[in-house]
Amino acid sequence: MSWLTEYVRPKIQGLLKKDVPDNIWKNCDSCSQMLLIKDLEKNLNICPHCGHHMRASVAQRFEWTFDHESYTRIELPKAPVDPLLFRDKKKYADRLKENKTKSQLDESIAVAHGTIEGEKAVIAVMAFEFMAGTMGAAFGEGFIAAARLALLQKIPLIVYTASGGARMQEGMLSLMQMPRTVIAVELLKEAQIPFIVVFTDPTTGGVTASFAMLGDIHIAEPNALIGFAGPRVIENTVHEKLPEGFQRSEYLLAHGMIDIVANRKELRPTLAKIIRLLSKKTENSEQVA
Repeated sequence: MSWLTEYVRPKIQGLLKKDVPDNIWKNCDSCSQMLLIKDLEKNLNICPHCGHHMRASVAQRFEWTFDHESYTRIELPKAPVDPLLFRDKKKYADRLKENKTKSQLDESIAVAHGTIEGEKAVIAVMAFEFMAGTMGAAFGEGFIAAARLALLQKIPLIVYTASGGARMQEGMLSLMQMPRTVIAVELLKEAQIPFIVVFTDPTTGGVTASFAMLGDIHIAEPNALIGFAGPRVIENTVHEKLPEGFQRSEYLLAHGMIDIVANRKELRPTLAKIIRLLSKKTENSEQVA
Protein backbone atom coordinates (compact mmCIF):
# COMPACT_ATOMS: atom_id res chain seq x y z
CA MET A 1 0.00 0.00 0.00
CA SER A 2 1.42 3.41 -0.98
CA TRP A 3 2.10 6.33 1.35
CA LEU A 4 -0.76 8.26 -0.28
CA THR A 5 -3.41 5.58 0.30
CA GLU A 6 -2.16 4.51 3.72
CA TYR A 7 -1.65 7.89 5.38
CA VAL A 8 -2.88 10.81 3.30
CA ARG A 9 -6.26 9.47 2.12
CA PRO A 10 -7.56 8.53 5.61
CA LYS A 11 -6.61 11.97 6.92
CA ILE A 12 -8.40 13.70 4.05
CA GLN A 13 -11.49 11.51 4.57
CA GLY A 14 -11.48 12.46 8.23
CA LEU A 15 -11.28 16.15 7.41
CA LEU A 16 -14.05 15.95 4.84
CA LYS A 17 -16.36 13.78 6.95
CA LYS A 18 -19.60 15.68 7.56
CA ASP A 19 -22.78 15.09 9.45
CA VAL A 20 -25.39 13.59 7.16
CA PRO A 21 -29.18 13.15 7.57
CA ASP A 22 -29.94 9.99 9.57
CA ASN A 23 -32.77 8.86 7.30
CA ILE A 24 -31.07 9.23 3.89
CA TRP A 25 -27.33 8.66 4.12
CA LYS A 26 -25.05 6.78 6.47
CA ASN A 27 -21.29 6.64 6.81
CA CYS A 28 -19.65 3.21 6.90
CA ASP A 29 -18.27 2.56 10.39
CA SER A 30 -15.11 1.11 8.87
CA CYS A 31 -14.15 3.01 5.70
CA SER A 32 -16.28 6.16 6.30
CA GLN A 33 -17.75 6.03 2.79
CA MET A 34 -21.11 7.79 2.51
CA LEU A 35 -23.82 5.25 1.67
CA LEU A 36 -27.44 5.64 0.65
CA ILE A 37 -29.44 3.91 3.40
CA LYS A 38 -31.92 2.42 0.91
CA ASP A 39 -29.10 0.75 -1.03
CA LEU A 40 -27.35 -0.30 2.17
CA GLU A 41 -30.46 -2.10 3.45
CA LYS A 42 -30.83 -3.92 0.12
CA ASN A 43 -27.26 -5.14 0.65
CA LEU A 44 -28.13 -6.40 4.17
CA ASN A 45 -26.24 -3.52 5.83
CA ILE A 46 -22.95 -4.62 4.29
CA CYS A 47 -20.74 -1.83 2.98
CA PRO A 48 -20.32 -2.32 -0.81
CA HIS A 49 -16.90 -0.64 -0.67
CA CYS A 50 -15.08 -2.48 2.13
CA GLY A 51 -17.44 -5.37 3.01
CA HIS A 52 -17.86 -4.22 6.61
CA HIS A 53 -20.91 -5.76 8.30
CA MET A 54 -22.73 -2.89 9.97
CA ARG A 55 -25.10 -3.47 12.86
CA ALA A 56 -28.66 -4.61 12.17
CA SER A 57 -31.96 -4.17 13.98
CA VAL A 58 -34.12 -6.93 15.44
CA ALA A 59 -36.66 -6.55 12.62
CA GLN A 60 -33.93 -6.83 10.00
CA ARG A 61 -32.52 -10.01 11.56
CA PHE A 62 -35.93 -11.67 11.45
CA GLU A 63 -36.62 -10.53 7.88
CA TRP A 64 -33.22 -11.65 6.59
CA THR A 65 -33.33 -15.07 8.30
CA PHE A 66 -36.90 -16.35 8.12
CA ASP A 67 -38.74 -17.20 4.92
CA HIS A 68 -40.89 -14.34 3.64
CA GLU A 69 -43.91 -13.75 5.90
CA SER A 70 -43.36 -17.12 7.56
CA TYR A 71 -42.64 -16.03 11.12
CA THR A 72 -44.59 -14.90 14.17
CA ARG A 73 -43.15 -12.89 17.04
CA ILE A 74 -44.17 -13.99 20.51
CA GLU A 75 -45.04 -11.89 23.54
CA LEU A 76 -42.43 -12.32 26.27
CA PRO A 77 -43.03 -12.61 30.03
CA LYS A 78 -42.73 -9.43 32.05
CA ALA A 79 -40.13 -8.91 34.77
CA PRO A 80 -40.05 -6.42 37.67
CA VAL A 81 -39.03 -2.96 36.44
CA ASP A 82 -36.19 -1.28 38.36
CA PRO A 83 -36.34 -3.59 41.42
CA LEU A 84 -33.33 -1.85 43.01
CA LEU A 85 -34.60 1.69 42.33
CA PHE A 86 -31.18 2.29 40.78
CA ARG A 87 -29.95 5.73 39.87
CA ASP A 88 -26.68 6.98 38.37
CA LYS A 89 -26.80 10.20 36.36
CA LYS A 90 -30.49 9.49 35.89
CA LYS A 91 -33.07 7.00 37.11
CA TYR A 92 -32.88 3.50 35.63
CA ALA A 93 -36.65 3.63 35.09
CA ASP A 94 -36.17 6.74 32.95
CA ARG A 95 -33.41 5.03 30.95
CA LEU A 96 -35.75 2.14 30.23
CA LYS A 97 -38.47 4.49 29.01
CA GLU A 98 -36.01 6.33 26.75
CA ASN A 99 -34.71 3.09 25.25
CA LYS A 100 -38.22 1.75 24.66
CA THR A 101 -39.14 4.93 22.80
CA LYS A 102 -35.91 5.03 20.80
CA SER A 103 -35.77 1.34 19.83
CA GLN A 104 -39.53 0.60 19.71
CA LEU A 105 -38.73 -2.53 21.73
CA ASP A 106 -39.75 -3.57 25.23
CA GLU A 107 -36.42 -5.18 26.07
CA SER A 108 -33.02 -6.24 24.76
CA ILE A 109 -34.38 -9.50 23.32
CA ALA A 110 -37.08 -10.40 20.81
CA VAL A 111 -38.27 -13.91 19.93
CA ALA A 112 -40.07 -15.34 16.91
CA HIS A 113 -40.76 -18.74 15.37
CA GLY A 114 -41.12 -19.62 11.70
CA THR A 115 -39.29 -21.35 8.86
CA ILE A 116 -35.84 -21.01 7.29
CA GLU A 117 -35.87 -22.51 3.79
CA GLY A 118 -38.80 -24.59 5.00
CA GLU A 119 -37.08 -25.72 8.22
CA LYS A 120 -38.86 -24.79 11.45
CA ALA A 121 -36.91 -22.82 14.05
CA VAL A 122 -37.18 -20.43 16.98
CA ILE A 123 -34.99 -17.35 16.76
CA ALA A 124 -34.04 -15.05 19.63
CA VAL A 125 -32.35 -11.78 18.65
CA MET A 126 -30.43 -9.63 21.10
CA ALA A 127 -31.13 -5.95 20.48
CA PHE A 128 -27.97 -3.86 20.80
CA GLU A 129 -30.13 -0.81 20.16
CA PHE A 130 -31.78 -1.38 23.57
CA MET A 131 -29.29 -0.45 26.31
CA ALA A 132 -26.42 -2.02 24.32
CA GLY A 133 -28.10 -5.43 24.40
CA THR A 134 -27.39 -5.80 28.11
CA MET A 135 -28.70 -8.80 30.01
CA GLY A 136 -31.15 -8.15 32.84
CA ALA A 137 -34.05 -9.99 34.44
CA ALA A 138 -36.41 -9.30 31.52
CA PHE A 139 -33.80 -10.62 29.08
CA GLY A 140 -33.52 -13.81 31.13
CA GLU A 141 -37.28 -14.30 31.01
CA GLY A 142 -37.23 -13.78 27.24
CA PHE A 143 -34.40 -16.26 26.68
CA ILE A 144 -36.08 -18.91 28.82
CA ALA A 145 -39.36 -18.35 26.94
CA ALA A 146 -37.50 -18.93 23.65
CA ALA A 147 -35.96 -22.16 24.99
CA ARG A 148 -39.33 -23.39 26.25
CA LEU A 149 -40.94 -22.70 22.88
CA ALA A 150 -38.17 -24.66 21.13
CA LEU A 151 -38.68 -27.53 23.59
CA LEU A 152 -42.46 -27.46 23.16
CA GLN A 153 -42.28 -27.51 19.36
CA LYS A 154 -39.15 -29.74 19.30
CA ILE A 155 -37.40 -27.40 16.87
CA PRO A 156 -33.95 -25.74 16.95
CA LEU A 157 -33.24 -22.53 18.85
CA ILE A 158 -31.05 -19.94 17.10
CA VAL A 159 -29.73 -16.95 19.04
CA TYR A 160 -28.20 -13.85 17.47
CA THR A 161 -25.94 -12.31 20.11
CA ALA A 162 -25.03 -8.61 20.38
CA SER A 163 -24.34 -7.37 23.87
CA GLY A 164 -22.23 -5.32 26.22
CA GLY A 165 -22.79 -7.90 28.96
CA ALA A 166 -24.76 -7.90 32.21
CA ARG A 167 -26.83 -4.81 33.01
CA MET A 168 -25.18 -2.99 35.92
CA GLN A 169 -28.40 -1.19 36.91
CA GLU A 170 -29.85 -4.52 38.07
CA GLY A 171 -26.84 -5.65 40.09
CA MET A 172 -26.94 -9.28 41.24
CA LEU A 173 -30.27 -9.82 39.47
CA SER A 174 -28.54 -9.36 36.11
CA LEU A 175 -25.73 -11.77 37.07
CA MET A 176 -28.36 -14.37 38.01
CA GLN A 177 -29.35 -14.52 34.33
CA MET A 178 -26.03 -16.20 33.52
CA PRO A 179 -26.85 -19.50 35.32
CA ARG A 180 -30.52 -19.22 34.35
CA THR A 181 -29.71 -19.08 30.63
CA VAL A 182 -27.15 -21.89 31.02
CA ILE A 183 -29.80 -24.12 32.63
CA ALA A 184 -32.17 -23.35 29.74
CA VAL A 185 -29.49 -24.45 27.26
CA GLU A 186 -28.86 -27.64 29.25
CA LEU A 187 -32.56 -28.50 29.02
CA LEU A 188 -32.33 -28.14 25.23
CA LYS A 189 -29.30 -30.44 25.13
CA GLU A 190 -31.02 -33.07 27.29
CA ALA A 191 -33.93 -33.05 24.84
CA GLN A 192 -31.49 -33.18 21.88
CA ILE A 193 -32.82 -29.88 20.54
CA PRO A 194 -30.17 -28.11 18.40
CA PHE A 195 -28.91 -24.82 19.85
CA ILE A 196 -27.13 -22.56 17.35
CA VAL A 197 -25.38 -19.31 18.25
CA VAL A 198 -24.69 -16.55 15.72
CA PHE A 199 -22.19 -14.04 17.07
CA THR A 200 -22.56 -10.49 15.81
CA ASP A 201 -20.57 -7.39 16.67
CA PRO A 202 -20.10 -6.92 19.58
CA THR A 203 -20.66 -9.90 21.90
CA THR A 204 -18.98 -9.36 25.26
CA GLY A 205 -19.23 -9.71 29.03
CA GLY A 206 -21.63 -12.05 30.80
CA VAL A 207 -23.28 -13.15 27.55
CA THR A 208 -19.99 -14.59 26.28
CA ALA A 209 -19.31 -16.09 29.71
CA SER A 210 -22.64 -17.94 29.81
CA PHE A 211 -25.01 -19.29 27.14
CA ALA A 212 -23.26 -17.87 24.06
CA MET A 213 -20.37 -20.34 24.26
CA LEU A 214 -22.60 -23.38 24.77
CA GLY A 215 -23.98 -23.77 21.26
CA ASP A 216 -23.87 -26.99 19.27
CA ILE A 217 -22.65 -24.81 16.40
CA HIS A 218 -21.05 -21.37 16.69
CA ILE A 219 -21.27 -19.06 13.68
CA ALA A 220 -19.93 -15.51 13.55
CA GLU A 221 -20.27 -12.61 11.17
CA PRO A 222 -16.96 -11.30 9.76
CA ASN A 223 -14.79 -9.18 12.08
CA ALA A 224 -17.25 -9.36 14.98
CA LEU A 225 -15.78 -8.54 18.39
CA ILE A 226 -16.25 -11.58 20.66
CA GLY A 227 -14.82 -11.79 24.16
CA PHE A 228 -15.34 -11.17 27.86
CA ALA A 229 -13.39 -7.99 28.60
CA GLY A 230 -12.55 -5.63 25.75
CA PRO A 231 -9.04 -5.59 24.22
CA ARG A 232 -8.12 -2.23 25.76
CA VAL A 233 -9.05 -3.48 29.24
CA ILE A 234 -6.93 -6.60 28.73
CA GLU A 235 -3.93 -4.62 27.44
CA ASN A 236 -4.12 -2.27 30.42
CA THR A 237 -4.29 -5.27 32.76
CA VAL A 238 -1.51 -7.47 31.35
CA HIS A 239 0.59 -4.55 30.05
CA GLU A 240 1.28 -6.34 26.78
CA LYS A 241 0.34 -5.70 23.17
CA LEU A 242 -2.35 -8.11 22.01
CA PRO A 243 -2.00 -10.04 18.71
CA GLU A 244 -3.47 -8.47 15.59
CA GLY A 245 -7.16 -9.28 15.20
CA PHE A 246 -7.41 -10.56 18.77
CA GLN A 247 -11.04 -11.30 19.80
CA ARG A 248 -12.26 -10.93 16.22
CA SER A 249 -14.22 -13.67 14.43
CA GLU A 250 -11.39 -14.77 12.17
CA TYR A 251 -8.94 -15.01 15.09
CA LEU A 252 -11.38 -17.13 17.10
CA LEU A 253 -12.00 -19.39 14.09
CA ALA A 254 -8.26 -19.91 13.62
CA HIS A 255 -7.92 -20.86 17.31
CA GLY A 256 -10.87 -23.27 17.43
CA MET A 257 -13.26 -21.11 19.46
CA ILE A 258 -15.98 -20.96 16.79
CA ASP A 259 -16.97 -23.19 13.89
CA ILE A 260 -17.85 -20.88 10.99
CA VAL A 261 -17.36 -17.28 9.88
CA ALA A 262 -20.20 -16.56 7.47
CA ASN A 263 -20.98 -13.54 5.34
CA ARG A 264 -24.40 -12.19 6.23
CA LYS A 265 -25.68 -13.05 2.74
CA GLU A 266 -24.79 -16.70 3.37
CA LEU A 267 -26.27 -16.97 6.86
CA ARG A 268 -29.77 -18.05 5.87
CA PRO A 269 -28.75 -21.01 3.66
CA THR A 270 -26.00 -21.91 6.15
CA LEU A 271 -28.47 -22.07 9.03
CA ALA A 272 -30.95 -24.11 6.99
CA LYS A 273 -28.23 -26.61 6.07
CA ILE A 274 -27.09 -26.94 9.70
CA ILE A 275 -30.68 -27.47 10.90
CA ARG A 276 -31.14 -30.26 8.35
CA LEU A 277 -27.90 -31.95 9.39
CA LEU A 278 -28.54 -31.70 13.13
CA SER A 279 -32.19 -32.74 12.79
CA LYS A 280 -31.18 -35.84 10.82
CA LYS A 281 -28.60 -36.71 13.47
CA THR A 282 -31.23 -36.37 16.21
CA GLU A 283 -33.68 -38.60 14.29
CA ASN A 284 -31.00 -41.27 13.81
CA SER A 285 -30.05 -41.27 17.50
CA GLU A 286 -33.73 -41.60 18.50
CA GLN A 287 -34.13 -44.60 16.17
CA VAL A 288 -31.04 -46.27 17.67
CA ALA A 289 -32.37 -45.64 21.19
